[in-house]
Formats: sequence, structure tokens, C-alpha cells
Amino acid sequence: MLRMLTLMVLSLLFFQMAQAEVVIHIDGSSTVFPITEAVAEEFGIKNPKTKITVGVSGTGGGFKKFCNGEIDINDASRLIKTLESADCRKNKISYVEMPVAYDGLSVVVNSQNTWVNSLTVAELKKIWEPDSKVKTWKDVRSTWPDRKIILYGPGTDSGTFDYFTEVVNGKAQASRSDFTKSEDDNVLVQGIVGDKDAMGYFGHAYYEANKTKLKVVPIQAEGGKAITPTTETIANGTYKPLSRMIYIYVSVAAGKKKEVSSFIDFYMKNAGALVKDVGYISLENKKYETALSEFNKRIK
Repeated sequence: MLRMLTLMVLSLLFFQMAQAEVVIHIDGSSTVFPITEAVAEEFGIKNPKTKITVGVSGTGGGFKKFCNGEIDINDASRLIKTLESADCRKNKISYVEMPVAYDGLSVVVNSQNTWVNSLTVAELKKIWEPDSKVKTWKDVRSTWPDRKIILYGPGTDSGTFDYFTEVVNGKAQASRSDFTKSEDDNVLVQGIVGDKDAMGYFGHAYYEANKTKLKVVPIQAEGGKAITPTTETIANGTYKPLSRMIYIYVSVAAGKKKEVSSFIDFYMKNAGALVKDVGYISLENKKYETALSEFNKRIK
């Protein structure tokens, strides 16, 4: 009788182990989030025993967790910084950098805004630079209304914040501080939709998902004409200087696990289609193939 009970308990344990979920932990950029979420959902349909969690603590917040070994993959809307890379080395976290899409930071205003039809990069700097004197729309252009300008932007842990401040203000993290901040771009969207005098910026997918409620602003680089962010202008680089590439960073140790390896394989082979579905611009197929080849070499 005791032997039979023991065998039953062991059988139950083996069954539970066979049914146990494998969890892949992902965090980081809210810009990359829609892509990774879409890939995770599609992968989960075919691999129901693999649970994938995708957080949005911002690129910088994600790298803190990634370099501490707390997550397997970090979504990143910019390249890893030197200090972050040093933290990874200190904690013996090797990684593979994998591009996933093109993005164009979209500057948007409320849909009821009738006066802003374009902005120059110089005007963006005038609005967003540290110690900016801009308080009203009239402070930007004298013909615009004397109404208080309400600003929304990514939080300081965001790679989008880093990129925008570097290309507009000349130094990453250099920005006025009196604006509503969030690492969650949906919060920024809601704020701008709710205020006629609002302006903000975030990844192009969030504009695409809300373009019936927002007005995108064409941007004029020095010496050029005002360019609207579109699939074509972002992909061909004419939307300057706010076009960029976005990434995932994968821990080599995590990548050696078959579930993570399978997920990355699925990601690179399906990103082209899924990137388009969520409003971003796909890379050339060769870039996905090269990234996957490099990943497979590193995890052997």
C-alpha cells in the first residue's frame, strides 16, 4: 500500500513538472513594448507552456534590472550606455544586441490645435531646453495664441527621453523639468488628448494607434523642409533628426535556455510582419537574419 502511494505521489510530481510553465522575463522600453508584446502573444499561441511577462519600466529602468540579472531580455529604444555595459560586465552578464525596427519620434499636439502646422528643430530646442523661457504658445511664435503650453514627455528612465534630448538639446538628459513625465506612453497620449494646449512626443506606433485623436507635427530640420513622420520618411531617413533604430538586448545565459532561444528565433523570423501590425517600420530581412545568426553563435 505504501509503495503504491509513493508511486502515485511521484507520478503526480512528474506530471506537475511536465505541465509547469517556463517564464521568460522581459522589461524596458515602452516604445519597443508593442512589438515585443505582439511577438509574445503570437509565440504563446504556439507555445502555451511558456509564459512571457513584458514590463515597461523604460529603457534605463530595464537595463538596471537586466544588468542585475533580474530579467532575460531588455527592450531598448536606444543603444546601451557605457555605464550600463560596465554594470553588466561587473555582474558577468553577457548580452546580444538585436535591432528590431525603425522608429520616428512623433511630436504631437491636441487634435483641436489649429495653429501648429509645423515646428523647426530650433523651436523644439527653444521649448524643451533646460531653463526654457517658453511658457505660452506665443513664446514659440509671435503669431500663435497667448495660451499656456502644457507639455508631456517620457520619464528620465526612458530611452526615448535620452534620444530626444540628445538630438534636440545636444545632450542626453538635458531638458526642462516642468512637464508631465511617464514611462508609459499611453499616459502621455491620454494627457495630450485631454488638453487643447498640450504637446508631447513618443514613439511613432503610439501616434498611429491614436491618430484619430491626435495631430502629428511635421518637423523641419535646418536647411530642409518640414517632414511628417510616415512609414516612408522614417524608413528612408528623410524624417530628420528624429528617426532611429530600436532594439532588444538578450542575456547570453538566458539565451542558452531552449525556451528563450525558441522565442528569439520566433521573434526574428516574425518581426517583419508584426512590426508593421503595431505601427512601426520593419528592418530589411537581411538585418533580422544577421541578428539571429549572431545570437545563435553567441549562445553555442
